[in-house]
Amino acid sequence: MSDEKPGSIEDRKAEHIALCESDAVAFQGKSNLLEEVNLIHDALPELGVDDIDLSTTFADKTLSAPILIAAMTGGIEEADAINRDLATVAEEHGIGFGFGSQRPLLESSTAAGYRVRDVAPNALILGNIGVIQARDSETSELALLVETSQADALCVHLNPAMEVIQAGGDRDFSGALNTISRLVEELEVPIVVKETGCGISRDVGRRLVEIGVKWVDCSGAGGTSWVGVETLRAKATTRELGERFWDWGIPTAASVAQLNGLGLSVCATGGIRNGLEAAKAIALGATCAGIARPLLQARAAGGIQALSEAVAQVLLEIRTAHLLTGARTPTDLQKKPLIVGAPLSRWIPRDSPLSLRCHQ
Repeated sequence: MSDEKPGSIEDRKAEHIALCESDAVAFQGKSNLLEEVNLIHDALPELGVDDIDLSTTFADKTLSAPILIAAMTGGIEEADAINRDLATVAEEHGIGFGFGSQRPLLESSTAAGYRVRDVAPNALILGNIGVIQARDSETSELALLVETSQADALCVHLNPAMEVIQAGGDRDFSGALNTISRLVEELEVPIVVKETGCGISRDVGRRLVEIGVKWVDCSGAGGTSWVGVETLRAKATTRELGERFWDWGIPTAASVAQLNGLGLSVCATGGIRNGLEAAKAIALGATCAGIARPLLQARAAGGIQALSEAVAQVLLEIRTAHLLTGARTPTDLQKKPLIVGAPLSRWIPRDSPLSLRCHQ
């Protein structure tokens, strides 16, 4: 369990924001492998732009388009303004929004950054707590966390790689699967199991399905390295270890491919920078895609207007990708054949329906 001093969580959250507004925490030599996905152009789409229906459902809530503003921050005053802007834009465009870790709310009742329902009355809002904090909490405490933040669902995040680098981070990850099972059974909101930049494998996906999990956020490698974030914050005792494992993880495209055919609804996050990459992830089988750092950077550069324009551009690009592949809906896009490069094809399970659609 963490041995951080009281109040240091708030300092860490502030450092996370500052680091994630830059590119210093990107993966150094590993991509999300979405460049290995080629959608096949349809010169006769027999569709108009207005015929395309991008709506989808995730965590039992309908989205106007298959995009989430993925989890980034919370727990400090600076996060309050950021999350309210992010949630406002999510409401404007009919998409989803996820809080960063709500550990400050759970452990010290710090609500800064976790009250956005007044600006996003209809948007999908995802709560967020670490599986180790969930393990050590009563279900009633987590129910109160969800109620306080008025979240529609609770993300339970898995972050062993990040924690072992973090000074004072958790070192014991036992009991996580039983914790998730308990929450699936006892909490009245959907449980979304998410990684934090290292991806979810097929084996882990199967174990989650066995305990009743329906939704996951694969959060694969190739975007923000949270190992990198903690490495830049780390004391000398863990810095060398962090440098070694900076690029650890399953690339996002590979994680989506690994999870295909298991019956899970997958949100693809991890280095998604634009609507074309989001469309590629959906074509691989994701229900939706999440974008984090590029949107935080857009807001930092130009405020809420720039943030809204960035989201609008992403949605335009997803719509255009559907048109140019002749796909009227995301479900249609998931039926189209794909050309994939060898680095990604090696990750596609032979028993997955995806293997029948992909050609090298």
